[in-house]
Amino acid sequence: MASLTFVFLIGLVLGLVAVASNPAPYFAALGLVLAAAFGCGVLVGHGGSFLSLVLFLIYLGGMLVVFAYSAALAAEPYPEAWGDWSVLSYAVVYILGVLLVGGWMSGGWYEGSLAVVEELKEFSVVRGDFSGVALMYSSGGWMLMICGWVLLLTLFVVLELTRGLSRGALRAV
Repeated sequence: MASLTFVFLIGLVLGLVAVASNPAPYFAALGLVLAAAFGCGVLVGHGGSFLSLVLFLIYLGGMLVVFAYSAALAAEPYPEAWGDWSVLSYAVVYILGVLLVGGWMSGGWYEGSLAVVEELKEFSVVRGDFSGVALMYSSGGWMLMICGWVLLLTLFVVLELTRGLSRGALRAV
């Protein structure tokens, strides 16, 4: 199980490097899907199956729509791929940065923090991720409202950026 979690973590880092190093939205959207899939795999490995399923469905349902709009607007005939020298140099710099920071911070701080939620109590009736969702709605209600407001603001910013010269229904007649 530890080796599978390690593979998921490596895939997560490589997906994030693919997003950060590529200027073309086509390949960046693919990197985001890979990063979300591997991140959900890490959550499943630690007992959060419901939370990872919800995260993956919400991500694929919501955020990829924004990337479809940006990919439609940035219609480049020859987008830069991962094999181009400019993109590859950024990816190498990001991977070296991750390795350096990971080596600098590997002092054993993680040894007691990664545990499967169901192993914390012997006869637990409720799974840990269900309790976490309930706690998110009860104690973290304000943060949930702030995150919803930020997503709404992000939607308006993206729509404003992709609008172009036409004013739509808000133009002056």
